[in-house]
Amino acid sequence: MPAFTLNGHLVYFAGYKSHIGLYATPTGHAAFKKELAKYKQGKGSVQFPLDEPMPLKLITQIVKFRVKENLAKIKIKMK
Repeated sequence: MPAFTLNGHLVYFAGYKSHIGLYATPTGHAAFKKELAKYKQGKGSVQFPLDEPMPLKLITQIVKFRVKENLAKIKIKMK
């Protein structure tokens, strides 16, 4: 499964027959619980149906949130 990483994993993604799965670890999903509520979800995953436009702005926000989390880990290690 492809993933984007920066000081650890940011998000994973995968294509399926009827949806795109996004896996932003539990923290990414928890932080955007309200925005993701309209999509089918599993433990640590959200499904974006292929017959609907991809919520690119929301996905960008989630990835930026995860980048901030992972960069904060570097600052903690440096202290």
